[in-house]
Amino acid sequence: MVEIGKLNRLKVVKEVDFGLYLDGGEQGEILLPIRYVPKKWQIDEELPVFICRDSEDRIIATTEKPYATVGEFACLKVVSITRMGAFLDWGLSKDLLVPFSEQIHEMEEEKRYVVRVYLDESSNRIVASARLDDFLYEESENDFEAGEEVDLFVANKSDLGYKVIINNTHWGLLHNYEIVHPLKRGERLKGFVKNIREDGKIDIALHLRARDKTDDACDIILKALKRGGGFLAITDKSSPDEIRQAFNLSKAMYKKAVGSLYKRKIILITNDGIRLQDNEGG
Repeated sequence: MVEIGKLNRLKVVKEVDFGLYLDGGEQGEILLPIRYVPKKWQIDEELPVFICRDSEDRIIATTEKPYATVGEFACLKVVSITRMGAFLDWGLSKDLLVPFSEQIHEMEEEKRYVVRVYLDESSNRIVASARLDDFLYEESENDFEAGEEVDLFVANKSDLGYKVIINNTHWGLLHNYEIVHPLKRGERLKGFVKNIREDGKIDIALHLRARDKTDDACDIILKALKRGGGFLAITDKSSPDEIRQAFNLSKAMYKKAVGSLYKRKIILITNDGIRLQDNEGG
């Protein structure tokens, strides 16, 4: 089955003066214009092609490769503005339209915007949208597991770090403390699901690190805090027996884990105990 807006492998059916006809199945024979025909080919050979529409709305094939296919995201430059909307350079001879209705703010020539490429159901044409939230989930419902490797697309910079798109389906957050060097908007890279918070939002890491005893101790303390309604009357002045009874941890490990949670701005340390911050998890 031929997919418009995707890379396909189609068999060469016949040659004509103006190109090759490829077997498009239910779509019939699809023209590969002569300017895109590779130097070497043969009848019945499958060629890798991108399927789109030409200026007359006919389905055609091209060996040009777009910067993003239908269902993917890209950071693209506006090359012109018309009464229809903004046109973006997406690597093909025919530019990609972002209708005015799919722009959050009116786009400007020469500026770059993160968009999602999609197939408009009403016109069956390939277009783009800057309304990213319409295509992404903010929360995970058993979609991912901690430690899972994922594909990332860097969308925006925030005070906490970078908002990234995970596997073209979900929003995630890559915290500043996870980043060794600055990232670029539109950059694609591999990463890992670090944590799925209680609200379903996803924290991302660029590198997996082995969990150490401090990580496990942090988890134990956080679970105890949540059971206690967000506050526990235990401090670094509490006796080792009190701490062991509450967490089954040594006092030294308790202090190390509390220090880690405090540095990560997950808890507050008060004179009478420890308390979860309101923005626990970021």
